[in-house]
Amino acid sequence: MNIRVGLRLLQTSASSSGSWIWSSWCRSLRPGLRSGPSRGMSGSGRGTMNVFNREMKRKQKSWAASLPDSHQYDYLRDEVRGHRSPGRVLFVFQDSVERLFMTDKAHRPTEIQTHRVLADEEFLPFRENTFDLVLSSLTLHWTNDLPGALRQIHQVLKPDGVFVGAMVGAETLFELRCSLQLAEMEREGGFSPHVSPYTTVTDLGNLLGQAGFSMLTVDIDEVQVYYPGIMEVMTDLQGMAESSCAWNRKSLLHRDSILAAAAVYQEMYGSNTGTVPASFHILYMIGWKPHESQAKPAKRGSATVSFGDLSKINQPSNKDPS
Repeated sequence: MNIRVGLRLLQTSASSSGSWIWSSWCRSLRPGLRSGPSRGMSGSGRGTMNVFNREMKRKQKSWAASLPDSHQYDYLRDEVRGHRSPGRVLFVFQDSVERLFMTDKAHRPTEIQTHRVLADEEFLPFRENTFDLVLSSLTLHWTNDLPGALRQIHQVLKPDGVFVGAMVGAETLFELRCSLQLAEMEREGGFSPHVSPYTTVTDLGNLLGQAGFSMLTVDIDEVQVYYPGIMEVMTDLQGMAESSCAWNRKSLLHRDSILAAAAVYQEMYGSNTGTVPASFHILYMIGWKPHESQAKPAKRGSATVSFGDLSKINQPSNKDPS
């Protein structure tokens, strides 16, 4: 078994202190999961695009959860849950939360009364107007029917309830994607997708509005993690259960292509210290279920002050004080 030892360096672009977090680690390269050639219908049953093999993703999550050192791969989730929304929201409001329904397989201790429910993001087993708050952390980017999932979240919320979520999106892992594509073009004369497609921040805002949410807030943040090389990047993605589960993925990477991709990765993105970055773009979203008590925009044409007058506020008056 090939053992690789190195240092993982995590940098967050939004960190107020600009600090770097070091973490020593030891990884064993493990074989990836294989998927059969069968293709099923999308879980929504409404003719939505069937991009991901949901059964394969469940197997990946179960395999990652069974690893004896699975907690060592949670550094990205811990960064999102511990220092940013939605995990920060739960910490702030934990004194006012009476009960928490959790669908995450991982056991995380909490002082809140917690009920564990086996549920799928595309099929929420809850009644309408059930919850005051719904949190989602790094799971929605694997759903085939993201608009349907957002509509179900909106449905289970009570009026004036709030949804706070975070998902991977935008140009996540663009370094890995470009390196593999260039390497396969050179060695095999063509390339196959190895990194799953992600939602853009503009599309996410539109989807939240179409789902019925109001008072929307959508933001994007970049988290960079530095690894010794491309093999460590792919190994940690397996441990996070974030390997691709797209139907059109290529199940086999040739050895020559991997070696070429490692060289391209280091040449194009390598740092002066010999490490290579992996970028994770995290999309944060907040949306409220409409209620009559919420603030509403004024009617069009009801303004009494022109924006053109704002520049004159600090100007001295020409009127004679006498």
